[in-house]
Amino acid sequence: MTSALASYPFLTIWLHTGPGQRNVLETEWLGFAGSADFRAAITELLQLAQQHHVTGWVADDRRLGAVRPKDLEWCHSALLVPLAKLGLARFAHLEANDTLNRITINGMYQKNLPGQAYELRHFTLLPEARAWAAS
Repeated sequence: MTSALASYPFLTIWLHTGPGQRNVLETEWLGFAGSADFRAAITELLQLAQQHHVTGWVADDRRLGAVRPKDLEWCHSALLVPLAKLGLARFAHLEANDTLNRITINGMYQKNLPGQAYELRHFTLLPEARAWAAS
């Protein structure tokens, strides 16, 4: 079952649940979010992940607008590290369409995810990312 937990002009947050599968939180970024909105959304995402006992995550960054490097650094400590403590097992990533965003965001993942307790995989197709995160 899929339900929308929240919707903003720049982000829709989905929850996927079902018998025999992980609870998966999906972030569908729809465009640019200023620093304050980006950080508020990340804070909310962590709370929702905890509330719904999420062990799978799909980060759909394909339409994500520019993210400031200082916000990406903050995201590491505010989201990526705490997710491991919540029991996240799988993190599926769909890369940003924008070349600069793709390079910047992938750099953050490559720098900050080694050593985390969950597995990261990159995908080009959303159904494949969802299936892997839920299995």
